[in-house]
Amino acid sequence: MSDEKPPPNLEDGELAPPQADSSQNGTPQDSDGPTARPSYTAKQEARVVRKLDLNLMTLFFALYMLAFLDRGNIGNARIAGMANDLGLDTNRYNWLLNMFYISYVIAEFSVLLWKIFPPHIVGAIVVFSWGLIATVQAGVQSWGGEMALRFLLGAFEAAYGPGIIYLLSFFYLRHEIGFRCGIFASAAPLASTFAGALAYGITSGHPKLASWRLLFLVEGLPTVLMTVIAFFFIPDSPDRARFLTADEKAIVRSRTVRQVGSAAASERIGGVRLRDVAAIFLDLKAWLCALMYFCGNVSYSSLPVFLPTILEDMGYTAINAQGLSAPPSFAAFLFALVTTWIADRTQQRCFVLFTTSAIGGVGYIILATVETVGVRYFATFLASAGVFSTIPNILALTLNNQGNDTRRGMSIVLINLVGQCGPFLGTNVFPLEERPRYVKGMSICASFMFFSALIALAQRGLLMWENRQLDRKYGPVVIRKLEKKEDGGEGGASPNNEPEGAVAIENYGPNFRYVL
Repeated sequence: MSDEKPPPNLEDGELAPPQADSSQNGTPQDSDGPTARPSYTAKQEARVVRKLDLNLMTLFFALYMLAFLDRGNIGNARIAGMANDLGLDTNRYNWLLNMFYISYVIAEFSVLLWKIFPPHIVGAIVVFSWGLIATVQAGVQSWGGEMALRFLLGAFEAAYGPGIIYLLSFFYLRHEIGFRCGIFASAAPLASTFAGALAYGITSGHPKLASWRLLFLVEGLPTVLMTVIAFFFIPDSPDRARFLTADEKAIVRSRTVRQVGSAAASERIGGVRLRDVAAIFLDLKAWLCALMYFCGNVSYSSLPVFLPTILEDMGYTAINAQGLSAPPSFAAFLFALVTTWIADRTQQRCFVLFTTSAIGGVGYIILATVETVGVRYFATFLASAGVFSTIPNILALTLNNQGNDTRRGMSIVLINLVGQCGPFLGTNVFPLEERPRYVKGMSICASFMFFSALIALAQRGLLMWENRQLDRKYGPVVIRKLEKKEDGGEGGASPNNEPEGAVAIENYGPNFRYVL
């Protein structure tokens, strides 16, 4: 890649003519070759990334917040009268939680639909389906009917959450994707914040319709309405995004070349490589991420649905417990954003994972051992912050360390096949007979969070060893030092140092190295 600077009179909104890349024998390639890249400033690229964030992340965030509301509001509905109306004892309620995750695991291969079919079609179908099912819960009359609806809800949500995480890898580079995973996943604790506040508002009134039925109705209908937005505003690829100008599409095509070596959307969307589908099951790095994801999900799945009950058992009324569940969830939302940003900037994801897992573990230890209500309430902040920030960092680590699109997709499938089994344990370790401290449940969650911290260190050791093997095979990667420009930008438009040539650095090859 040429290190030539753009013309000094280049305006922020303009691109310089394409600069020809030099091949290994020194012969310039044609400007329309697969690795031809226009010259642009860091400021221009940053503006394109901000535009992607504004249009993509806002939509994906809003939809995932709705998904998490529709998934987790059963905890609020339970103490708002659903348990009495449907005759839910502890066992029946736990089965409702488990049924969602049974179908979630079964349907996990639907993640690959985002690569096989146009994403805007997949997104619209998935959003409409889970929104309709969530709304219909308002009319359920029996435990069996709710079981069937929870099964269908899990199947369609399995295609959305993991699928969007995979789709992000088509739009963002490896040093950007962690923060975007954080933005996306932080919708979960924010949804828990609004779930508590919304449930508080509904259950504190006296509606003619049962409070829990109104809760399902109010939180389900917005998802159905968002179907139209999903269909028209989820782009199939970066260079087909309707909100980008022609010059901005040239920049995203250049970024795609830097990422995978080709700017052709047809090479990334439209099919999978079967040998890579099978290969992921033999990759120890993917299994370690899956094991960490299992540990995190033991707590991640149980905290939103049991937090109101845990607070109620601290001595608060049911109404106040709904409201008090909001601040810990909001703290978790902020912590998820901060930790993923730090991991992106430092490219030290395993160390960040060790820290977040340990913080979550400490929170659960305090909840299991301390009786003082104020201290226990503070511990819910630690547990929430640790758990909800661990999950997006695992997702980013998983995507960073697979070297082609099919393997990135299958790695998301694998960690969810294993990780989403965690809720089967997490949703069954808080039996009501252990009220008010739930020592067993808190201890189990703490153990898995600390185990996740140890796995993060083991994963880092493995990745360091793998990078040394790649250095022996290809030689050390030559880092291109970025030059400061007159406009304050950086040469090559990348905020991080990257291999000289900077083509296909996220696909297996001489420039590929694992992110620690």
